[in-house]
Amino acid sequence: MKRINLIVLLIVVNCQLATVNCFAQPQKSRVQNNRTAAAKNSTSVGTDRASLMFPTAVDVPEDPTWRRDIYRSIDLTKDENAALYYPVEPQGGQMNLFTLLFKLLNTGKIPAYEYQLDGIENFQQSNRMHFKDLLDRQKIGYEVDGNSIKVEQADIPSADVLSYYVKESSYYDQNTATYHSRIVALCPVLHKAADEYYVRETVSEDDDDQSSLNIQKFPLFWVKYDDIKTYLSGQELMTSNLNNAAKMSMDDFFSTNHYKGEIYMTTNMQNRSLQQYCATDSLLKKEQGRIEKEMSDFEAHIWSTPVDSVELARRDSIAAASAKGKKNKSSNSSSAARTSRRSSSASSGKEKSSGSSRGSSGAPRVSVRRQRH
Repeated sequence: MKRINLIVLLIVVNCQLATVNCFAQPQKSRVQNNRTAAAKNSTSVGTDRASLMFPTAVDVPEDPTWRRDIYRSIDLTKDENAALYYPVEPQGGQMNLFTLLFKLLNTGKIPAYEYQLDGIENFQQSNRMHFKDLLDRQKIGYEVDGNSIKVEQADIPSADVLSYYVKESSYYDQNTATYHSRIVALCPVLHKAADEYYVRETVSEDDDDQSSLNIQKFPLFWVKYDDIKTYLSGQELMTSNLNNAAKMSMDDFFSTNHYKGEIYMTTNMQNRSLQQYCATDSLLKKEQGRIEKEMSDFEAHIWSTPVDSVELARRDSIAAASAKGKKNKSSNSSSAARTSRRSSSASSGKEKSSGSSRGSSGAPRVSVRRQRH
């Protein structure tokens, strides 16, 4: 009997252990699933960590009441834009703009788009550029290591990127009643000889004039500013030659419009650049100045236009009344002046007559007395 009770007890214990294992297994799988989800979330957070650490301004609204897009050429040889060029080679954690873009493209963190002949950016998927095509096209040395491409720092042509094309959008946001001017797209421009082999053969060794090298501009690719602004926020640059401690982020440099560039094209229905309808350099400068004045005039007068019709009518009535008052005042003053002139002339005539009478009375009289005979 004792043996039977022991067997029954063992059977009950085994059933309880099996039940515990059955309930414990789903719990373990749930824990593993939670860990997997947490890992995925941590990966996504790591991807967006830069955007969390360096928040940037809001995007351009899709429905502004007024907007104008212009294209500028930023010359890095000028002092206003030199902060984007130095240092040519990375020093510590600092690097210039093109080196940063080059490394981001190499690691696949940002997309780039082909530069087309019309100069208009095209951000469609079909126009996306492959990084290897850029290296082959510009004859940049590289090594393929599995799925990655290795490029030596000395082979990055950051020293030859001497200008940028930027698309700048100026708009009035009716939602916030604010006026902004921001970068939409950016294109690095490579400056080099059109045929380096031919130039080396034709230019003599004694010729130190670099202007004879026939330097030409080669736009490389377009990038959307929204894709790179997070990384620009984490990269500082020096903004003054006199105060080397004056620094700001690259995103602040563009967002606050510290750069200086000349207009070479505007968004228009004919899709023409300024050089296509400006025959001479003087006409080109004049057209650039005209467009700049249009932009500044719009920004200066955007707040001076009254929106209340009643207030506008009141101002017009006050202005008309004041103008009428000024007219009446001027007419009264003119009549008073004429009256004063008449009175002065009359008084002068009286003085003359009185003077003549006084002169006649003061003259010696001659009397003739009759003599009696």
